[in-house]
Amino acid sequence: MPRIELGAVVEQFITWLLRVVPGLFDAISAVLTVLVDAITAVFLAPSFLVWVALFGVIALLTRGVGFAVFTVLAFLLVASMNLWPETMETLAVVLVAAVLATVIGVPLGVWAARNGSASTVLRPVLDFMQTTPVFVYLIPAVFFFGIGVVPGVVATTIFSIPPAVRLTELGIRGVDAEVVEAAHAFGAHPRQILREIQLPMALPTIMAGINQVIMLALSMVVVAGLAGAGGLGSVVVQAVTQLDIAEGFEGGLAVVILAIFLDRLTASFAQRPGRGLWRRLRPVRKPAAVG
Repeated sequence: MPRIELGAVVEQFITWLLRVVPGLFDAISAVLTVLVDAITAVFLAPSFLVWVALFGVIALLTRGVGFAVFTVLAFLLVASMNLWPETMETLAVVLVAAVLATVIGVPLGVWAARNGSASTVLRPVLDFMQTTPVFVYLIPAVFFFGIGVVPGVVATTIFSIPPAVRLTELGIRGVDAEVVEAAHAFGAHPRQILREIQLPMALPTIMAGINQVIMLALSMVVVAGLAGAGGLGSVVVQAVTQLDIAEGFEGGLAVVILAIFLDRLTASFAQRPGRGLWRRLRPVRKPAAVG
């Protein structure tokens, strides 16, 4: 059977893109670099104690006392291992990639939920994105943007998009059809129905998708470190190349702590009742009197 030179076709396409729109990738690289550097600078400007206290307060308001105590002790442990700068660099990369993946994925999920043809087209594309080995994403990313933090952000963003699309579509499709029909009967515009009915009712599922986006972004930390993204990924990669068990364990532990914090934090927004102090502090609305 003759060999199909599919890889050569993809290579020619990438080369053509670089030749036709070279300024586009330079602009993307500049914007992403500024974003990551700015967020990293914000995290590193004050003392680590300020951010540990702030993370603890956020944990207290969203999940309660137990999670707040864990958050403070966990991040103090990270600082004691001298990995605070690397952890904040990783957090900056994850935040930028997660926001980009959410901004791209949620509208695509809404489109797929409201358009059957779009859902049919997007499904195999998402399957391809989720089953492609993570290292494969680095090849075009490095080719387009070179070595550094930008290819790590780009590869992480692309890898993290599918759950945002899938769970947004699932959440909107799961909204009670009778409620939507009632809104139609009262003359509501489709955009108004989406904004005031479907999105609020699907919010827990959408937040679960965002939670998965962040987890997938964190799973790319080490892979992004291979492209020179810095942060905890570079710590783990250096430990692997030098067979440094202690450094590898500490870098991996810092990744786990950051993952647990972000997972519990975002999961709290996906739960309707909530257990944090914020729910207790909010005033309870009394039902209006009848008659």
